[in-house]
Amino acid sequence: QLVESGGGLVQSGESLRLSCTVSGLSSDIDTIGWFRQAPGKDREGVSCITMNFGITNYANSVKGRFTISRDNAKNTVYLQMNSLKPEDTAVYYCGAELKPGWGQFCHPADFGSWGRGTQVTVSS
Repeated sequence: QLVESGGGLVQSGESLRLSCTVSGLSSDIDTIGWFRQAPGKDREGVSCITMNFGITNYANSVKGRFTISRDNAKNTVYLQMNSLKPEDTAVYYCGAELKPGWGQFCHPADFGSWGRGTQVTVSS
């Protein structure tokens, strides 16, 4: 199970940190990702990280503004979001790759075990 927290309402340019607590996954599942879905749009990959080696990737739209990290001792993945923009407004979900190795492209179709999501709203 994955449980997200940390969303909220902020103004443009402000920051938020999201947390995803991971439990109950197979030990060979390595990649955890953050995804988002705005109203009327498809779910998109934001950033993913491998738990063993900390290899990361980011969507072009968030590079330089968002940072993903993990704390293996706490089984938690974080998404630090800086310089937020109104277009970042969405429900943010964390997910785990469906099978080992599937998560390398951080595409939502390759992920599952979705949490309930946390709302991020950025006002202009």
